Order: sequence, then C-alpha cells, then structure tokens
Amino acid sequence: MAKTDVATQAPTPSVPADLANLNLIELLEKLEPVPAPEPISLFPQTPFWGWLALLLLIGVAYLSYRGWRKWRARAYRRAALAEIAQAGDDPIKLARILRRTALCAFPRREVASLHGEQWLAFLNEHYPGNKFAGEIGQTLDNAPYQPNTNSGSAPGLAKLVAEWVRTHKVPTTGENS
Repeated sequence: MAKTDVATQAPTPSVPADLANLNLIELLEKLEPVPAPEPISLFPQTPFWGWLALLLLIGVAYLSYRGWRKWRARAYRRAALAEIAQAGDDPIKLARILRRTALCAFPRREVASLHGEQWLAFLNEHYPGNKFAGEIGQTLDNAPYQPNTNSGSAPGLAKLVAEWVRTHKVPTTGENS
C-alpha cells in the first residue's frame, strides 16, 4: 500500500473561470492598486498643542511689543546722532544737541538748570568715565556763550558727544517733562 504524503499534496485553488486562461502578465494587469491611506492631519490632536501655540503667539506678540517700545524710546538718540554727524566739530551745535538730548532722556527739573561744573558733573555721572572734565569739557560748557563768528572747532568733541548719546544711562522712573 502506497502512502500518500499529505505535505506533498497541494490543494487545488479554485480559480474563477474568467481568470483561468490568463497568463501572469495579464493577471498582473487585472490587479487593483492598494488604496492609499488617509493623509495624516497636521492639526494638533490634543488641546495641549493648541494652548501651547496660543501661549507662544502671545509670547511673540509681547516680545515684539517690547522691542517696538524700546525702538521708539531710543528715537531721540537716533535723531541726536544724525544731528551730530551734520554738526561736525562745531562746539556750539554740539553743546545744543547734547543739552536737547539730556532734556529728552532725563526729567527737565534735573537738567534744565544745570550749567558750568554741575553740567559737566551731570554728563560724567551718566557716562562711563570722566571725559568731560578738563579742556574738552570747558570747551563744551563755554561754547554756547561764545560769539558765532569765533566758534572754531574742537577735535574729538563730536566723537565724545556721540559716544555720550549712545551710552548714557537713562533713569528707569521719573517723568521727562
């Protein structure tokens, strides 16, 4: 008696009649493409991401607002630096620009009455260093009272005034009136 091996016998698949007489290429052409999966949404799936996005938006808006306010608060510096560039080394013009800049940055009651050594001490107090003492400070202090015809020039004064305008320390409280 011959034993038949179960493993060697392959079950005969049932093939539909319309596919039975087709070759491999024709069968491949009959295949339908696999449907593409639905696209993955880029919208956050949990409320946490929405709140985080809102928080980041508020933070960016706040930082932009602070930057804009700081830029506007420094407008007097930009205007003064432009005037200094036009004034050259004329001590009369530089003294006027420096006084106007100080009046913009500090309370009027502190700045308006200063003159002489008090004015130079004020400039040195709000500037790193003691560069307004000595001859250059005296030139700056006396310039508004000199006649326009003999104004002359003071080398290095424009650079010092521009440096003061750029680096002076502004008080955080107080009115500029």
